[in-house]
Amino acid sequence: MKTIIGVSFHQAGKIYYFDPTGYEDIQRGTQVVVETAKGVELGKVVLPPTEMEDDNIVAPLKEIMRIATDEDIKKSESNKAKADEAYKICLEKIAKHELEMKLVMAEYTLDQKKLLFYFTADGRIDFRELVKDLAAVFRVRIELRQIGVRDETKLIGGVGICGRPLCCHSYLTEFIPVSIKMAKEQNLSLNPTKISGVCGRLMCCLKNEEEAYEELNKTLPSVGNTVSTRDGLRGEVQSVSVLRQRVKVIVTLDNDEKEIREYHVSDLKFKRDSGKDVDFGSVEREGFADDDELGSEIEELEQLEQLEQLEKEDGVADKKQSKKNNKGKNNQGAKQRPGNKKNNKTNGNHSKQSGKQNGKQNFGNKGNKGNKGNGDYKSKGGKNGKKNNGKQ
Repeated sequence: MKTIIGVSFHQAGKIYYFDPTGYEDIQRGTQVVVETAKGVELGKVVLPPTEMEDDNIVAPLKEIMRIATDEDIKKSESNKAKADEAYKICLEKIAKHELEMKLVMAEYTLDQKKLLFYFTADGRIDFRELVKDLAAVFRVRIELRQIGVRDETKLIGGVGICGRPLCCHSYLTEFIPVSIKMAKEQNLSLNPTKISGVCGRLMCCLKNEEEAYEELNKTLPSVGNTVSTRDGLRGEVQSVSVLRQRVKVIVTLDNDEKEIREYHVSDLKFKRDSGKDVDFGSVEREGFADDDELGSEIEELEQLEQLEQLEKEDGVADKKQSKKNNKGKNNQGAKQRPGNKKNNKTNGNHSKQSGKQNGKQNFGNKGNKGNKGNGDYKSKGGKNGKKNNGKQ
């Protein structure tokens, strides 16, 4: 176990670990100056000193240089203004060299010894001449990094189709692996425009409820499966409600007429796709109220409201006790069998489903790291850039 401190350099950016020696009492939100692979940078503490397993740490840890001063903060703001100007100049140079690349952002290190440009492109770009021009203009070390479209969206930010700020820009520190299977598990439309985010990739939020849906789907029959009901009917599954654990079945009646009825999964007998048989009641109604109990409670409430109205109209004190006694008798009775057709129909019109979802929402699963540039080009002054192999 080692004591570490977590520092981030962008909003919802990746967390980097440093050695907190000499700064054991530092608080979350404190701005610090640290040295990274890019150079000297200004970051914010997002994880106060805490112990962590050695396997999760890449040794050796660098120490914090100092807590940011007012001068450091002013210099950082000044660097952002200069980076905006550098962004415009770089756009002009890109147009001059007719390069098929999209410039995303420019960034200075705190000590202004390095200027980084982030861009996206469909393939590898030969921008050696561009690096020479930029180095001649800014007289600092130039580095161009190619990033993916998801990283571009994370840096720029935006608003999703839900009307909220993008997850990757607001709280996701690392990207989560997302697949089309997650959309199928949640019965979502497979229309790409419906399940794709601003970046054009599958929405990160598909992962949020994937585990809960995956667990609940294990107890349900598939659409098109043949099932048997408690009331002795057989039919074909028309649709399922995963969260309510309800199934709509097209049943065949005695007169050969077909009718759509809704059942709780515990009232069905069927064979799963895996070949395992599921008998009546093998799926518990945990977290879901029984239809007969709900129907009985609603009837009691309706009777109580009627009695209260009669009491107001009559205003007879001696009848009050007798009406309460009548109410108590009317509320007593045996529980109706779920297999009774009439009872099911009546209770279905008056009952409400409530309960808890059997599953957990996971917002913080381990995800794949954001795509890094496939080529880093560095140059000092007007010298030719030095090509470093990176990850894409």
